[in-house]
Amino acid sequence: MHILKQKLMAVTQYIPPARVAPPGAYPPQTKKVQEDNALTLIMKRDLKNMFQDCKMVAVVQDNASNAEDMMVLKHRLHKHGITVKFFPNQVMRSFLNDSVYCNMAPLFIGPTVLFVSKEPKAKELLTTLKASSQMTLMGACIDNTLLSAQGVLSYSKLPSVTVVQGELVSGLRMLTSCTASMLQRHPAHLSALLQQYVKQQSSADSTEGAPKAEEAT
Repeated sequence: MHILKQKLMAVTQYIPPARVAPPGAYPPQTKKVQEDNALTLIMKRDLKNMFQDCKMVAVVQDNASNAEDMMVLKHRLHKHGITVKFFPNQVMRSFLNDSVYCNMAPLFIGPTVLFVSKEPKAKELLTTLKASSQMTLMGACIDNTLLSAQGVLSYSKLPSVTVVQGELVSGLRMLTSCTASMLQRHPAHLSALLQQYVKQQSSADSTEGAPKAEEAT
């Protein structure tokens, strides 16, 4: 009886699972949140102001251009009111991921620079980039719209706001001129036109009301 009891206790005894690794061998699962330093916070603030003030922010990949080429490029862009900005990719992605421009984050791969302007200058940007083989346009945010390189090309072909406004004003003036011309005609001319219209309507009504002649058998 005593032996049977010992066997039952042995069967029901709790056996803890063997440890795969000693405690502390692996880092904790929770990720440490790294706070931004003062310089990063300043750059993020500058980026926020840049996106608020500039209607065009273009992302360009720099393929090993030297200092002289960059100086010439800056001078050409400055003529069109376009400025060159440099920000580390890590800071750019950190800023973009927490903003409405998060879809731009994948553009920042490798050495990149920003071409920014307060007004959309897509045509001037593309014209300047044609003369610089080291620079490749990746995409841009123009008027709060994210565009690919092909999208920027299509945007550059659109007429400017000044041209559209001029066409609209010209069309409105033409309509106003036609209306004024019709109103300035002599009342007798308008009366003659109305009488002719009434006569034509009366003739049409009398023709429809007359009985048709029977065909000869």
